[in-house]
Amino acid sequence: MCGIISAVSCKDVTAMLIDGLSRLEYRGYDSCGIAIYGKKNLRRVRSMKRVSDLSKQIIENSLYGCIGLAHTRWATHGMPSTHNAHPHFSNLDSGKPRIALVHNGIIENYDELRVKLQKSGYAFESQTDTEVLVHLINYNYDGDIFRTVQKVTKLLTGTYAIAVFCTDEPYRIIGSCKGAPLVLGIGDNENFLASDVLAISGKANEVIYLDDGDIVDIQCNNFLILDSYNVPVNRKKYPKSSFMGVVELGAYRHYMQKEIFEQPRAVADTLQEVNALSEDIFGIESIEIFRDIDSVLIIACGTSYYAGMTAKYWIESIAKIRVSVEIASEYRYRDSVVNPKSLVLVISQSGETSDTLSALKHSISLGMNYNMAICNSPTSAIVRECKLCYITRAGIEIGVASTKAFTTQLSVLFLLSITLAKNRSILSKDNEITFLKALRHLPAALSSVLDLEPLVISWANHFANKENALFLGRGMHYPIALEGALKMKEISYIHAEAYPAGELKHGPLALVTDNMPVVVVAPKDILLEKLKSNMQEVQARGGKLYVFADADSKINDDSIHLIRMPENYGMLSPILHTIPLQLLAYHTACIRGTDVDKPRNLAKSVTVE
Repeated sequence: MCGIISAVSCKDVTAMLIDGLSRLEYRGYDSCGIAIYGKKNLRRVRSMKRVSDLSKQIIENSLYGCIGLAHTRWATHGMPSTHNAHPHFSNLDSGKPRIALVHNGIIENYDELRVKLQKSGYAFESQTDTEVLVHLINYNYDGDIFRTVQKVTKLLTGTYAIAVFCTDEPYRIIGSCKGAPLVLGIGDNENFLASDVLAISGKANEVIYLDDGDIVDIQCNNFLILDSYNVPVNRKKYPKSSFMGVVELGAYRHYMQKEIFEQPRAVADTLQEVNALSEDIFGIESIEIFRDIDSVLIIACGTSYYAGMTAKYWIESIAKIRVSVEIASEYRYRDSVVNPKSLVLVISQSGETSDTLSALKHSISLGMNYNMAICNSPTSAIVRECKLCYITRAGIEIGVASTKAFTTQLSVLFLLSITLAKNRSILSKDNEITFLKALRHLPAALSSVLDLEPLVISWANHFANKENALFLGRGMHYPIALEGALKMKEISYIHAEAYPAGELKHGPLALVTDNMPVVVVAPKDILLEKLKSNMQEVQARGGKLYVFADADSKINDDSIHLIRMPENYGMLSPILHTIPLQLLAYHTACIRGTDVDKPRNLAKSVTVE
C-alpha cells in the first residue's frame, strides 16, 4: 500500500528520500511525490510515473533541503492523478504553503470535516481525505506543530500514519499513527519516519516501532515520543543488525522469480530449530493453551486465507480438532458464535494487514483470548497483539504476489498440526518420527520440484494467449488450486477460477471448451480415482488438461499435458504442488509482458479496508 519516508537532517535529505521511496516501490503505488523545505521555501514535485521520474524533476527544479517528506500513493479516495498525489500542502492566507503532510490510511469522517473547512474558507484541489487532514492542521495551528497534531488527531475517525512539518518550525517533523504502521529511525545527526523499515535500512542505526496512538517529535539530534495518554514513553530500540537490509535482485529477471527459488532456503530457515517436537515449540504458554482449546478459528486474507484452508485439513485430520476458516474482512461484520475455548489463529505476511488486525481485535473484544499469529514480521502489530506467535523466516518478499511467505506459512501450519496432536496425546511415536522426517526433507524436496521449471515454461507458452483458465483440486489440494488461480490472475491478468473438481458438474463444466485450459492438481491419494473421473468429464467436452501428478500415479494418456512431480510427498504434498503453479503463473506473465513484481491495481501490504 502507500509508503512514507520523511527525514530531518543536518545535510540535504533529497537523495535519502528518493532512495527510501525506491525501496518502497515493491508495496505497489500509482503516484508518488516529495516535498522539501530549503532556502526558506517549501516546494514539491509529484508524478504519475515511477520514483525515477521524481529524481529527474528534483534535478530540474534544483530541489534540496534538510527536511522533507516523500510518499508513494495507492489510490483510495480520488482517482490516481497528480493533484491527488502526496505530499499535500495547506497555505497561509498569502498563498504561500505552510504545512506539508503525507498520510497512510483512511480518515472516515473526512466528509464532515471537509464541509466545516470549506465553510471556513479552505479550497480543495484534490478528492483525498488527506487534504482534509492537512487543512485541519493548518486551521488549528497555534504556533506549536506538535501540540496542534495532538489536538487534531483527537478529531479523527479512522486509521492513519502521518508525517507532517510546518515552515514556521523548519527543524522538526511530527508523526503519529493509529491502525497503520509507523517506524522511527535514529541516525547520526538525522532522524527518520517511515511506514516500512526497509525504507530506512542503511540510514538508521536503530529503529523504534511506534504503538497505536503514539505521537513523535523528531529533530536532527533528538526525538520525543508521547503515548495516547500524552505521557512520555521510551519504546524499545532495535539495533541495525535486527532489521532487514535491501534485497538485491542479482541474476534473476524479477523479484518474484528470485523469491520462488528462495523457497528451499526460506523453509529451511523457518524450520531450523525444529529438531524434535517439543511441546513448547510455540512458546511456553502454548502448552496450557493447546490443552484447553476445543477448536481453532483461522482468520486471514488472500493467499494467507488459502494457507488457512489447507491447515483445516491438516489440523482436523492429524489433531482431531474442529477448525473454521474465516475471511478477515467478513468476520467482524457479522454475528458469530463466541467460543472462549477456541484458538484464534491469525495468518499474515506483514503482520499489519488491516482486515486481519481488526478481526483479531474484534475476537478479543468478544472474549476470545486464546490467540496466535503466524507472521513474517516479528515486530508487527498483529504479533504484538497475540499471546502466541511463530515467526516465519522468509525474509523480505518484494514481489506483490506472495510465494515464499505462503510456503513458509504452510510449513508452520503443518508443524502446528502435529504439535496440537502431540499435546493432546493422540500422535503416535511412529507418526511423529515420520512427520518430522518429512519436514526436515522439505527443503530438498522443494529444490527438486524447482527443477521442473523447463517443463512448466513449455506450458506457459500455451497459456499466454488465453484469457481464461480453470484450476481443479480435491481435498487438501483444493486450496492449492485456489492459490494457483490467484497467482495466474494476479500477475498475468488471465481470468482464472478454481473449484473442487467434484463441483464441475454443478456449474463450471459449462465453461469448458477447447480454448479453456484446465489445470489439475492430481497427487496420488485416496481421491485420485475420483479426480480421474472429473478429468474425463473435461475431456468429453473438448477441454485441454494440464495435470500435475505424482511420479508413481497411473495416469497415462497422450492427450493430456502431464508433468510428474519427483516423488509422492504425502501429507506435505500441498506445499510441493504450490511450486509449479507459481512457476506457471510467473512464466505466463513474462510471455505476456506484464509487470510481474508490481501488478496493476494491487499492493503488497494492505493496510486499509
